[in-house]
Amino acid sequence: MSENNVNAFLLFTCPDKNGIVAKITQFIYETGGNIIDLDEHVNQNQQFFSLRIAWNMANSSIPASKLHETFEPLAKEFDAHWRIEFSNQKQRVAIFVSKYDHCLQEILWRYNMSEYDIEIPLIISNHPDLKPIADAAGIPYHVFPITKETKPEQEAKEIALLREHNIDLVVLARYMQVLSPNFIREFKNRIINIHHSFLPGFVGGNPYKQAYERGVKMIGATSHFVTEDLDEGPIIEQDIMRITHKDTIKDLIRKGRDLERIVLARALAYKSEHRIIVDGTRTIVF
Repeated sequence: MSENNVNAFLLFTCPDKNGIVAKITQFIYETGGNIIDLDEHVNQNQQFFSLRIAWNMANSSIPASKLHETFEPLAKEFDAHWRIEFSNQKQRVAIFVSKYDHCLQEILWRYNMSEYDIEIPLIISNHPDLKPIADAAGIPYHVFPITKETKPEQEAKEIALLREHNIDLVVLARYMQVLSPNFIREFKNRIINIHHSFLPGFVGGNPYKQAYERGVKMIGATSHFVTEDLDEGPIIEQDIMRITHKDTIKDLIRKGRDLERIVLARALAYKSEHRIIVDGTRTIVF
């Protein structure tokens, strides 16, 4: 396979000014690329420009391996933050789980259906409960029991394992542990989490019982990047579902699970397709 038989994806942000799109598309045209998708956004409050552009490099005059250094002078001209990804470089994803299996099952089902252009070389857990699911999928399952006393040591082992496997992204598929600041810094903007939408209103155990007793009329789920501020990282995806007085606590839990697995699956899809730019405390999802 030719080195250039790939699609390139540019994610690009910079202070807004005239001519950005023109110069970038001209660069792609002059190097023989064929644009297949382009989306842009300007934050009117901050006058900040964001762009996602994909192009095929089959007829490119430069090899894919030289694209970064060839494009860099143009990026410097606009004082940009940017990255280029390629369709033949699959992101390597580690899934972290505890005892709930619905998010893991959803991801593995879509993975086996080839909906994600990723690799999942390992699953990590603090409990052995979901190992049969990993075994059925043929994915190595690593258990790191965690207590307050052993957490630093166990997280160090987890980080070492992730490095060993060149992991690009960590997905917390209902992993019932709070990651340490050191772990989060190691994978900044590369950890995705999912939680129910009752936060911060119904904190602590059994939020669905609290919501039921308050007579809430909708439930939801939020997927976000993990930061040191618990459950307050840049939001990637959200969804809601209406409920009524006829719904029991079990109904709320069931519907909440449905939302969690779908919202997390969407967030992983956006990341695997190189559609997310982190813009401070929020995201731009093209």
